[in-house]
Amino acid sequence: QVQLVESGGGLVQAGGSLRLSCAASGRTFSGNTMGWFRQAPGKEREFVAAIRWSGGSTYYADSVKGRFTISRDNVKNMVYLQMNSLKPEDTAVYYCAVALTSRMVVTALEYDYWGQGTQVTVSS
Repeated sequence: QVQLVESGGGLVQAGGSLRLSCAASGRTFSGNTMGWFRQAPGKEREFVAAIRWSGGSTYYADSVKGRFTISRDNVKNMVYLQMNSLKPEDTAVYYCAVALTSRMVVTALEYDYWGQGTQVTVSS
């Protein structure tokens, strides 16, 4: 049974930083793609960043490029999202997800397992 557990959310002032963590378990993730998504109240869930478990190539939404960094620790089975220069519009619930494919995928429908989410609130 695949489990994804996010942590690290909280309240931060605009311009500040947070680091989200996702503990992944239940299978070997080699050959899969890990992603971070977010959903603000009244809005669709949107792609933030993704990383291929093998090789570590990454892809970012334009809205976070240059401010957010996704990474993974193959030994600990962890995925991270370092968020810098946070803006009020980054406020959302952030979700970790895994897609059982090695392709770089950016749509929520292509992801197979999801965590429960962690709230990030950025005050102005």
